[in-house]
Amino acid sequence: MEQLFNIDLEKISSSTKKEALERKKNFELFLKTGFPNKKDENWKFSDLNFIINKNFKQITNNDDFKYDQKIKLIDDFDHNNIILVNGILKSFDIKFEEKEKLKIENLKSNENFNYQSGNNLQNLNKALSLGGFNIEIQKDYKCKKPIIIYNYFTSALENKIINNSNQIRLNQNSELTLIEYNIGEKSKFLKNTFENIKIGKGSILKNIILQKTKSNGFFYKNISGNQDYNSSYQNFILSSGIKFNKIEINMNLEKEKSNCYILSGLNLGKGEHQEIKTQINHLAPNCKSYQKIKNVLDNESNGIYQGKIFVKDIAQKTDAYQLSKALILDDQAEFNAKPELEIYADDVKCSHGSTSGSIDENSVHYLMTRGIELSVARKLLINGFLSEILENISESKLKTFLEKSINEQVNGI
Repeated sequence: MEQLFNIDLEKISSSTKKEALERKKNFELFLKTGFPNKKDENWKFSDLNFIINKNFKQITNNDDFKYDQKIKLIDDFDHNNIILVNGILKSFDIKFEEKEKLKIENLKSNENFNYQSGNNLQNLNKALSLGGFNIEIQKDYKCKKPIIIYNYFTSALENKIINNSNQIRLNQNSELTLIEYNIGEKSKFLKNTFENIKIGKGSILKNIILQKTKSNGFFYKNISGNQDYNSSYQNFILSSGIKFNKIEINMNLEKEKSNCYILSGLNLGKGEHQEIKTQINHLAPNCKSYQKIKNVLDNESNGIYQGKIFVKDIAQKTDAYQLSKALILDDQAEFNAKPELEIYADDVKCSHGSTSGSIDENSVHYLMTRGIELSVARKLLINGFLSEILENISESKLKTFLEKSINEQVNGI
């Protein structure tokens, strides 16, 4: 494992001697176990140790944060923006908001960061993290426009690793739509991100993850969060086009009437590997969770969904729904699903399911009888299959933009 890494911890600025020693200790802890492999149940479908060793001969830490091209901002709808370069906050422009109602800053220290136990990638993150961002929305403030995080990766990342940590906090009765928009060059790099979310009483967070350009990056993101009374968390994952991507989401519904929605539509091409792993913990009565994961798999791609619903004994009147569906377009493509229910309450409504299959040839034939070419008919059906996850987005311009993004991915634009 040590031969794989060429890490210089002195490149990383530490605020105190104690922090520098902590970084060294955590890196040594990581090296003892290394990257997770298929012996770990959580990684049985994505053997990260094998994948990394197959694709990287040596990994160094990144110290280059220069812009090497102008970032083109989206003009489809009004929005605020935050610009990250290789995971580090560089600038932000919150021109549509009351600036005193939002706090946006560099997350310079992860000393008080709430990591999940039993995950060796957190030791790597603690050792090498260069920060990230901290966003806080004040009580009773509803953001007027979305915030787009332009997550830009430079061309100088070949065989490098990025570690960052982010925090998002919505105080009582606040609201935010946050779009993570990944763009950049096609360097081969590794990104390891941990993100903590806290959603206060009566607050709403809509989080959209969108990949704009094809990427040779290897991404891991761990999202953990807590929800208060009558709060709402909605996560839309549209990260097609990444060489390797695993997103883990662990949400605690801690107070009554909180709800959590996770919806994903992925169109995977040649050799791409993506996994979504979720655990929704119903810890209070009268809470709702809804998960719908959709994959279109072509050309030796690999899609995975592991989803667990946990219902505590006091969490009566729980309403939890989970479904994964896959369209498999190639004999060499693969889809794996592992749905789980762990229920200790007796007055609940919980369901899970998983289906996979090829495109409905009767539907293709129907479209062709209307004068539509075979290739176009197939793309129309794929587009409709994926776009279904956007039904609950009420902002018309944002919904149109996301529908256009899915269409571009399906058509290889």
